Amino acid sequence: MKNKLNWTTLTPILAIVVLACAALIHGAVLTVLAAIALAFAVFAAVHHAEVVAHRVGEPFGTLVLAVAVTVIEVALIVSVMLSGGPEKAGLPRDTVFAAIMICSSGIVGLCLLVGGLRHHVQDFQLQGASAALATLCALSVLTLVLPNFTSTVVGPALSTSQLVFVGVVSLVLYVVFVFVQTIRHRDYFLAPTPRAVANPTPSDDDAHGAPHAPPPSNGEAWFALALLLLSLVAVVGLAKLLSPTVEAGVAAAGAPEAVVGVVIAALVLLPEGLAALRAARLDRLQTSLNLALGSALASIGLTIPTVALVSIGMAQPISLGLAPKEITMLALTLLVSVITLGTGRSTVLQGVVHLVIFATFLFLSVVP
Repeated sequence: MKNKLNWTTLTPILAIVVLACAALIHGAVLTVLAAIALAFAVFAAVHHAEVVAHRVGEPFGTLVLAVAVTVIEVALIVSVMLSGGPEKAGLPRDTVFAAIMICSSGIVGLCLLVGGLRHHVQDFQLQGASAALATLCALSVLTLVLPNFTSTVVGPALSTSQLVFVGVVSLVLYVVFVFVQTIRHRDYFLAPTPRAVANPTPSDDDAHGAPHAPPPSNGEAWFALALLLLSLVAVVGLAKLLSPTVEAGVAAAGAPEAVVGVVIAALVLLPEGLAALRAARLDRLQTSLNLALGSALASIGLTIPTVALVSIGMAQPISLGLAPKEITMLALTLLVSVITLGTGRSTVLQGVVHLVIFATFLFLSVVP
């Protein structure tokens, strides 16, 4: 097997070592090392997910990335919830909402802008984008808006039976979407034949697994899967270790507590965002949309059932309903996404619109 001993192989192991040392010995130096190890472990995790993805092909590849990132996110949310108690009742809501905004406005906006600047007009499968957006609209409203308007329990919380129902329907919608994406209508999520890339570079092709690059062997794929799991363990442990530092920094800056959810979502989605951006530069916007919208769907479809189970099983309070300002931003994002991705073609204008909405979300998160 080639290139075993590179940074992506050593990083998960070193991250586990740093995690063990930081858990036993407290200090500023180890905190800094833990933050560095966390960043590298996240990138290593996504790299190994990309290796597995290249082996299984599309759209299974983007599904592997989305699920890997969501596992990180869910683990971080649950660990912070359990350690923070009732004060962290709104963390799942804040993180899921931030993930939706980052994916559908930030990542999609950057991909549309960069791809449009380089290729002028980019094509993608309208059926796949429509299916993803329809599922995203339903999941977003059922989990983040509806809890404000139920009467059994005063919102933004849900009763136990309502929480069970919301968790089940979220999982059902996500599972059916994955079934459609990977089996029933897989062709809806396959990229159209790309146009020639202007001045392509070998690094661009290699970074995203271009068609000329042979897929890894079964042994390499299994090895990458093992390192992926090790990286995820390191990420979860380090993030839990650093969560008090992040919360203290947010509090010291005088920012709202919801910013913690934005930081968590941004941390776990950054590498996947870079992968989507590379795909857009290579005129593979379909892959970018599969990554971005798939991550948003996985964030809701897997996070909500998990935190609902934790909330019920451990009597942990949870608040899901968004405030009016956030509902407005969510509605604007979904409406614009349906319009901009409703033609099967994109230009820089759509990218700028999405990025303006994302910039507004970030600004209002800090200055509510």
